[in-house]
Amino acid sequence: MSQQQTQPRPKKSLTIRTMRTTILTCVIMAVIAMAIGLSIYGSILKNHYIANACTIAHNAAMAIRRSQPETAGLVRQVMEIYESLTPEEQLQMVSDDPAERAAYRTRFAPVDTASDTGSIYDNLFHLLPDFNTDADYVTLGMYDRANNRLVYVVDPDENSQNRRYPGDWETVTEEETRRFLTWTDDADDHQPLYNFSRSADDGMIYTAAHPIENDDGEIVCFVIVDVREPRIVGDLLSFALKIGLPLLFATALLAWLVSRYNRRTVAEPIDAITCAAQAYAQDRRAGTAPSDHFTPLHIHTGDELENLCGTMADMEQQLNRHEEHLTRITAEKERVHTELSMAGRIQSAMLPDASAPFPERGEFDLSASMNPAKEVGGDFYDFFLIDDDHLGIVIADVSGKGVPAALFMMSARIVIHDRAMMAEAPSQILADANEFLCSNNRMEMFVTAWVGILELSTGILRMASAGHEHPAVYRAAEGTYALLQDKHSFVLGGLQGMVYKEIELRLREGDRLFLYTDGVPEANNANKTLYGTERMIAALNRTSEMTAKETLEAVRADVDAFVGDTEQFDDLTMLCVVYKGPSHLQDSGD
Repeated sequence: MSQQQTQPRPKKSLTIRTMRTTILTCVIMAVIAMAIGLSIYGSILKNHYIANACTIAHNAAMAIRRSQPETAGLVRQVMEIYESLTPEEQLQMVSDDPAERAAYRTRFAPVDTASDTGSIYDNLFHLLPDFNTDADYVTLGMYDRANNRLVYVVDPDENSQNRRYPGDWETVTEEETRRFLTWTDDADDHQPLYNFSRSADDGMIYTAAHPIENDDGEIVCFVIVDVREPRIVGDLLSFALKIGLPLLFATALLAWLVSRYNRRTVAEPIDAITCAAQAYAQDRRAGTAPSDHFTPLHIHTGDELENLCGTMADMEQQLNRHEEHLTRITAEKERVHTELSMAGRIQSAMLPDASAPFPERGEFDLSASMNPAKEVGGDFYDFFLIDDDHLGIVIADVSGKGVPAALFMMSARIVIHDRAMMAEAPSQILADANEFLCSNNRMEMFVTAWVGILELSTGILRMASAGHEHPAVYRAAEGTYALLQDKHSFVLGGLQGMVYKEIELRLREGDRLFLYTDGVPEANNANKTLYGTERMIAALNRTSEMTAKETLEAVRADVDAFVGDTEQFDDLTMLCVVYKGPSHLQDSGD
């Protein structure tokens, strides 16, 4: 499978990200603190101006009442002139025509030139510097309830462009008119009277007032004090500048201290752990000898990072020990595998070559195969010419698997082969082999074996079985395979003094003999279903026209198809002999 090359993801320094986060946090905190401070200061400043404005109005009203008793008559005169005018004449004051505005002013000329007006003006003008430090405008006037207007009586403004003359008026809110004209002073002489309104020219206006009453307790006029929003905004800006620079410096200092602390306690330890992990991974890829990467870091933050570093150091040491142990185990497994492979090759070399045995003999066709479940197996086969007319055939299965079975198999093969070469009967061969294997069988292993001697000139087959699988015999006259149901004798190596039964069978020209170990019928698939002898006989019946070698290959292919991907559990050994008869020997001699 091809491996895709992935581009490394862009990395951002944790230190830079921590610093950015810290600075942003400190800036947000500073902005919040500034906003809260300005809000609190603005509320205090507003209350301060309102209180001062109310104090100014109150003090001015008291001063006028003491020093100007004629004020009531002057106000009455102005209001009588104003109220005597028709609505159209009153609107001349705001007319765009200078002549109409001059005509409006002419009606109030007696008041403008009256000595009382000048006296009140001078008195009010000289009194204002004592308490008019927080006010924008201080005037004397009276409200017109019907039209929601403030009618000016005296305005001590030095600027003639901004000064309001007797009879001048401006529209106010209905709320301001109602609030001021319904004011009572029964509870407290210093009860504050103020109102908020918004002007298109001046913005928010904080208006404080104090009434001047006649001897009957009726409100004659008001001393009105205005504080404009720009004054408060200017003071707020001044406050912001005064605290902004120190707050900015404090923010910068706090951000630097927090960033430095975070870098030392978070970013640098994480960076050190990351570098150590990268060095560890690089050493593993390069195959460098294990070394200690995390212990020398000496991270002592007293938190999870210190625990992480300690855990990584412990993990590295455990991985190094595991790697060393795994290396030793792998080397040992490689050594054992090499030795087992060598043993398997030695075992295969001990078996006769079944690729093309006895090519000079035409009386028979023979082939054999062994597929061990492990590197070495406990099955074996053997075939050999005892003399010119007798062919010895052996197939056996040792209990167990692996090296012990292979060693026991070699002993069994040698003793059976030696006894067979002495031209003994198959039953005697098994009896002698049983005595030899029982004499020194400390592991209590045993062998199932089948031994046969075929007389090539006559086709007579003498055979004996020590608990081995029934052979399958093919009769050319009948055209099918069938199991030879001979009676089993006891296995080899199990019990001394055993006598083995021998039977005789005559093979005709074209007859076949198929020998196998239990690995064939007991092969199972993923469903744990056994292959069985019935499937084996069915597969053999499809090979009547095949050579001995092709027969073995066909049966093995059928077993593999049945088993599928299931791992081979037992050794699988087969041997096939096709008897052609003595006539083939004569043909080959010719």
